[in-house]
Amino acid sequence: MRSNQNPLKLINILADGQFHSGEELANQFGITRAGINKYIKVLREWGITLSSVQGKGYCLASPIDLLDKVKIDNDYGADSHVEVLPIIESTNQYLLDNIEKLQTGDSCVAEFQSKARGRRGRQWFAPFGCNLYFSMYWRLEQGIAAAMGLSLVVGVVIADTLREISGQDIKVKWPNDLYLNDQKLAGILVELAGKTGDCAHVVIGVGVNLMMNNPDTTIVNQKWANLGKVDRNLLVAKVAKNLKVKLRDFEQHGLTPFLNDWQRLDNFVGRPVKLLIGDDVIRGVAKGINEQGALLLEQNGKTNAYIGGEISLRSDE
Repeated sequence: MRSNQNPLKLINILADGQFHSGEELANQFGITRAGINKYIKVLREWGITLSSVQGKGYCLASPIDLLDKVKIDNDYGADSHVEVLPIIESTNQYLLDNIEKLQTGDSCVAEFQSKARGRRGRQWFAPFGCNLYFSMYWRLEQGIAAAMGLSLVVGVVIADTLREISGQDIKVKWPNDLYLNDQKLAGILVELAGKTGDCAHVVIGVGVNLMMNNPDTTIVNQKWANLGKVDRNLLVAKVAKNLKVKLRDFEQHGLTPFLNDWQRLDNFVGRPVKLLIGDDVIRGVAKGINEQGALLLEQNGKTNAYIGGEISLRSDE
């Protein structure tokens, strides 16, 4: 297995967005120009866009605001244990693999995920340094049944956090996406571990598009949006802090206190939508959610509730 230490060191040098010559870099690393080229190839494999100009050297397409644990903890007061992992297969899987060592609210954030996943095990596009890849562990003493609606609460918290930081009109889409201008901005993946009758171990994954470009169209196959350039360290701190506060409220009171917030942020409320359930297509007008977190759909003057299973919500306008 190759070491990521030197490619990461190279990113730290190039993060300023300026040109650095191959000769300069080779001297800094004490290796040949060919060795630098190997590291450049790794950076491109991680989804980093950079240019190579003869006589000038290498330059990133834009400077990278690298994740910094000191800034997250001390400058911005995350009020949580947040581990910064430059390269990881999956932030969610990392927490799932270390549950026995974790306390409620422990989190991790990564620059790059090599095996990121979304809902239903789908691959998630996760290039280096341009988005947010964040996961948090939460222990629900009431058990797995108490987790019903948790992903909706997370959606509300993340939407409001992004609205605060960016000033943009971020919306939620049932059951686990965030939208900006009718395009997918972020996804939420909640994974549970535990047995019936025991406490529930919950891992909450959040992926937000910030400065993504040229995504792999075999993975990203729907309209998508970027939030734009923000201070990622501030964003991590606010997400960690706000999630902890609101998840404590959810533990005490369930989904009910968040219903008005969902209604306020719902991208599709009052709009024609279609539900894709297996091979079936069900049409109606979205009417928000109920206290169980089910989607409410008005059909021929009657309101029906849909929840769980393989349900996808799409616009029908």
